[in-house]
Amino acid sequence: MESIDEIQARHRRELKDLQGRITNKKKNATKKTRKGVNDECAAMEQAMREKHQAELAAANGGGADAEGDAEGGEEEEPQTVGTVTTQLADTSIANDTPKDTAQEPTPGKKRNRQKERLARRAAEQEELAAKAADEASHMVDHAAVERATMLPLISKSGRVEHLIRPDGHCLFSAVADQMAGVGKSVKLTSADEELDAFRAVRHTAARYMEAHPDDFAPFLLASEDGTDLDTHIAQIRDTAEWGGQLELSALASAYDVNIRVLHDGRSELITPAGTADEGEGEGSEKRPTLWLVYYRHGFGLGEHYNSLRAKAAA
Repeated sequence: MESIDEIQARHRRELKDLQGRITNKKKNATKKTRKGVNDECAAMEQAMREKHQAELAAANGGGADAEGDAEGGEEEEPQTVGTVTTQLADTSIANDTPKDTAQEPTPGKKRNRQKERLARRAAEQEELAAKAADEASHMVDHAAVERATMLPLISKSGRVEHLIRPDGHCLFSAVADQMAGVGKSVKLTSADEELDAFRAVRHTAARYMEAHPDDFAPFLLASEDGTDLDTHIAQIRDTAEWGGQLELSALASAYDVNIRVLHDGRSELITPAGTADEGEGEGSEKRPTLWLVYYRHGFGLGEHYNSLRAKAAA
């Protein structure tokens, strides 16, 4: 079982590691991802602070001051993290030596360095949380702005937004939901029959891209990460890799459907390869249209797709 000093040493290492990770995340954040990164960093700091306080409170309540009581010759009043923080909030968080302004130990009692260290650690964690909250308060709420822009478009479409789980499969799950709404199966091969609907959609997109490499490879070569087509196809088929414009184009062609995407305050229609915009309708001469809404900022993982169902179906 860890001693108080061991716990505190571990906490210092964990906090230093967390600060390094937060610095890297913020340094690599873009304007598009900064809000999500800051929210994630604040949550990480909050979780770390609560974990450390809980561990210190448990250790402090387990008799860590017994030695101090025995040497001092009298029983010392039990301490908690909260009371320690209140008594020593003015101590330094830069080292293990209290500031000159720290309260002097009560005459006749042994100085409790453990409580001072607990107070400094709690004060340091509170300062980190305060800085994160202050930074967040000065940032634009991009999610709220985006939502306000999308609501009129959704209302104008005459459809109802159906929430899709933000798990990395959202585009494929939203397409599967829409395909069910227009009465089409997402499972085009016998191998697809053993798969969940969203996974069958992933396999369909991967097969089409693999069969038409010239339509997709140039876009990947121009991307920032430089992923080759074979690697990208494997990620789309076998992992939770996010889907985007390339996958929507592949699915429109593979399923012979139009895909209408509402995003950034506008509406975009994606049609099968080699076809023009033939309109949208339910007649036999019209191919069905799948309706999706795309968000850049509205969800914890960042980019996200939801399904827009017909009101009767919803």
